[in-house]
Amino acid sequence: MTAREPIAALGAGRMGRGIAIAFAFAGHEVVLVDFKPRDKATFDKLANDALADIRTTLDMLARVGMLAGDDVAPILSRVRVLAEADAAPALRNAAIIFEGVPEVVDLKREALARASQLAGPTPIIASTTSTILVDDLSSAVVRPERFLNAHWLNPAYLVPLVEVSPGKTTDAAITARLKAVLGSIGKVPVVCAASPGYIVPRIQALAMNEAARMVEEGVASADEIDKAIKYGFGFRFAVLGMLEFIDWGGGDILHYASRYLAEALDSERYAAPEIIGRNMEQGRIGLSTRQGFLDYAGMDVDAYREARLKAFVELLKHFDLARKPVVGNG
Repeated sequence: MTAREPIAALGAGRMGRGIAIAFAFAGHEVVLVDFKPRDKATFDKLANDALADIRTTLDMLARVGMLAGDDVAPILSRVRVLAEADAAPALRNAAIIFEGVPEVVDLKREALARASQLAGPTPIIASTTSTILVDDLSSAVVRPERFLNAHWLNPAYLVPLVEVSPGKTTDAAITARLKAVLGSIGKVPVVCAASPGYIVPRIQALAMNEAARMVEEGVASADEIDKAIKYGFGFRFAVLGMLEFIDWGGGDILHYASRYLAEALDSERYAAPEIIGRNMEQGRIGLSTRQGFLDYAGMDVDAYREARLKAFVELLKHFDLARKPVVGNG
C-alpha cells in the first residue's frame, strides 16, 4: 500500500472531519460520505459547514505553528464531501474506509452494510467506535475479514494514538496494513484485544471517576486536583508508560501501597491485581531485578535512566518550571 492512497470516512461529524484533516495533512485525498437522507439544500449546508470547520481548524493549526498559512488551501482541496448516492466510485477507490456514525449499534451496522456493498471487496473497513466491540459489528460487513476497529482519540488530527482492535475474523494482514498506513501519517497505532474500553478509555475512566470522587469527598478543590494531575501524574506519564513506571519504582511498592489504600479507604477498587503478587513471587520487581512488566536484561540501565531524566528536564522547560541552581552564597 502506498502512502498516498485515497481515504474515505462515513459521516461528516467531528470524528470524520478529524480523520480527514489527519490524512489530508499527510497528502491523501479524502472523501467524507454523508449517510443520512437529506434534501439538496440541507446536504449542501452540511458540506459547506464541514469544509468551513476543517478550514477553521487548519487556520488554527497554522497560527500555532503546525503548518504555514499557505498550506491551508492545498490541504483543504484534498477533502470532498459527498452524499451517499454519489459515493460509490469514491468508496470503491478508497484504500481504507473509516466509519464514524453515531454510537448506536443498529445505525453502525446499517451504515457498514451499505458501505461495504457500495465499496466492493477491496477496501479495508474500520469502525472508529469508542464503545462497541468489533465482533458486534463485523457480521454486517461484506467480507468481514477486512474489518476491524480503529479507535482514534480526539482531537484525531493531533493525538498520535490510534487503538486498533481486530476481531475474531479479521485477517492479520489487514491489521498490519492498517498499522502501516497509520504510521505513515505520523500516528502511533497499538493493537489490543476486543475488550470494553480498549486501553486508554478504560484507564482514564478510573482516573477521572477517582478525581471526581476526591472533589466529592472534599480531599482537595478541583483546581488543586487538576494541578496535581498536570504537574505530577501527567508529567510522569508523558515520559514513562504506566507499566514502565511500575518497573521504575518497583512492583513491590505498588503491592504494599495498594494493600494500604484498600484498607485505609475501605475499598477493593485499590486492591492490586494478582499479576502484581505473582511478579513479586517470581522476583520480577522491575529495574532493580532487570525484570518486571518489561525486560531490562542486557540494557544499560544507567543510560536508560539518564535518557528518561533528560526527557523530564525537557518537560520542565516546556512548562517554564526549569530553574538554574543557586551557587555560592549569593
